[in-house]
Amino acid sequence: MNRLSLKFAALALAVLVAGGVAVQAKEKAPKKKKNVDLSANPLAGVNSKQPDKALFDKAMLALKKNRFDVARLDLQTLLNTYPDSEFRMRAKLAVGDTYFKEGGSAALAQAEAEYKDFITFFPNSPEAAEAQMKVADIYYSQMEKPDRDHTDAEQAEKSYRDMLNLFPDSTLVPRAKQKLRDVQEVLAERETEIGLYYGTRDNFNASIARLETVVDTYPLYSGSDSALIGIGDAYAGQARNVQLAPGLPAAIKERLHASYMDRAAAAYAKVITRYPVAPHVEDARDRLVAMNRPVPEPTPEAIAENDAEERSRLPVHLVTEKTLGLIKHGPSVVSAVHVGEPSLDDPKRTLAPDVTKASVGMFNDAVNQGKPAAPAAAVTATGVNEPPRTDRPSEAPLQLEKPAGGTGVGVQIVSAPAADPNAVIKPVGPNKTVAPAAEKPAEAPDQVNEVKPGSVASATNPADAKKHKADLSDESSSKKKKKKGVSKLNPF
Repeated sequence: MNRLSLKFAALALAVLVAGGVAVQAKEKAPKKKKNVDLSANPLAGVNSKQPDKALFDKAMLALKKNRFDVARLDLQTLLNTYPDSEFRMRAKLAVGDTYFKEGGSAALAQAEAEYKDFITFFPNSPEAAEAQMKVADIYYSQMEKPDRDHTDAEQAEKSYRDMLNLFPDSTLVPRAKQKLRDVQEVLAERETEIGLYYGTRDNFNASIARLETVVDTYPLYSGSDSALIGIGDAYAGQARNVQLAPGLPAAIKERLHASYMDRAAAAYAKVITRYPVAPHVEDARDRLVAMNRPVPEPTPEAIAENDAEERSRLPVHLVTEKTLGLIKHGPSVVSAVHVGEPSLDDPKRTLAPDVTKASVGMFNDAVNQGKPAAPAAAVTATGVNEPPRTDRPSEAPLQLEKPAGGTGVGVQIVSAPAADPNAVIKPVGPNKTVAPAAEKPAEAPDQVNEVKPGSVASATNPADAKKHKADLSDESSSKKKKKKGVSKLNPF
């Protein structure tokens, strides 16, 4: 009996266990066959059995599995075989996607060319904004840290600005604005680091130029308060150098010192009025108090605006950021703001020569302050040897006329005007204007080779004839014997 009871108990337990397993099997969802995820395919929801659609889906599947060569081959087959297909725009854009996802400098350069080619062929399509956005993303992915080469960052900034200016109604505008804020954060950090470095080297003009560029161009930069304090410190350093300058009068030193300190106080005050919630606002207050300058109070609107900017930034974990900074290729943009409108205009750079010219103008104002204004120079006539004045016409030149009743040979000076003291070229010649009288021609001299009667002795005297006989030995004569043979060749 006991043995039978044990058998029933074991059977009942087995039935309960089997029932529990069956209930658990019913509650567990049946395992379904894994479907292919075509979320990257914008035309995945289009139900079509056309061959061009089949080629496009096949290419998207190969792209998802990182088979870039297969995907490009299918897309090129679609474009070449079905030139009138309704999927050709997406296929043309997908060719650039294959190069973009493949990565590498050569592939990214080819992707940029494909996207720009798409914008050229389809400028009015909605996909054109996507192509421009991906061109900017190419440069964004290659950005370096702020202390490295900034060429890709500048190109990314330009590309995102072009996208926002050319396609303001695109659905990608919010993403493009945030990317632009990230890029401008990197560029502003680079300029700020350079400006602060110049300040440590007492190159105040260069420091002010860099930091003013940051403040004027990137107002959403997370370190704008540090940039403004750097500007104030640079002006304060210039004021200190003025006080230490040797050989400068005390009055001029005092005026220059006051001018530089006014500019420093303006920079500190802007930190309080524009960035009242920033981390370095208390430093600006302390500097104004040390200068005995009034401390301004920010408006509620400025407080609300800056508070929203500070709250929108991602929390920074120093340990994590330092660790990732050693491994990550690109810059960190966790400090970039997520609200506000980024600057869409070209950067308004402030150059160091402009700051130097402003300093020279301040020095001249300090030197000339209190001096009477110089009287206007009176207009005086020019001297004899000075160039002619421009406020009077030049005199007419002398006129040459044919003398009346003459033969037409020669000139006559008539009524020459008075000599101009301002004339550069003076008249040359005698002061008298009367032509001299014609002179009588001189008589011809006597001929010396003419023999007059009675002037020489008669040639009948044989001695005199021999004496005056001419030597004709050097003259050639036809009476001489002619040369013959080889003697003809001898000229002597």
